[in-house]
Amino acid sequence: MSLAIVATVFAVIFPSELPDKTALASLVLGSRYRPAWVFAGVAAAFAVHVGLALAAGSLLALIPHRPLEIVVAVLFALGAVLLLRGRHESDDEHVELNSKKPGFWRVAWTGFAVILVAEFGDLTQIATATLAARYHDPLSVGVGAVLALWAVAALAIVGGRGLLKVIPLTWITRVAAGIMLVLAGISVAAAVS
Repeated sequence: MSLAIVATVFAVIFPSELPDKTALASLVLGSRYRPAWVFAGVAAAFAVHVGLALAAGSLLALIPHRPLEIVVAVLFALGAVLLLRGRHESDDEHVELNSKKPGFWRVAWTGFAVILVAEFGDLTQIATATLAARYHDPLSVGVGAVLALWAVAALAIVGGRGLLKVIPLTWITRVAAGIMLVLAGISVAAAVS
């Protein structure tokens, strides 16, 4: 396992997930239910998504080097554009909440289901697949992506409201888009060399 790849993946995925609808859904669930119970479900859903992304990245790795670098560059640039355009429709995410106090399994299942549906085909899942194809090290990419997603979930569940008071969502989005544009440039440079 490469700690450099883990750190790079974390640095890409973490800011990309902060302004996402799943972070907002985690924040809402964490404000209504026991945070640890919500995190258990959310963490499991993110682990499933990273596994799917790694499998997709392995398929992308079968493409020859130059075309793969161009695909990677296009995906990162597309991700940056989507972030900058603000295509996060968190208003479309509705969670049916019951008024009685649910137990651990119901809360964890709710967190799992909401994140599983909301995150499928999401920008960070595509970015994880792209990074897996680029680095050919699924373990390091998987660890970096899971840690980044879990860190965002924990922040959203426990301290999301406080973070948004300190750092505007606009700046978080811009930083994530900037990182993706830099990675797109690196991929283009690798394709031409």
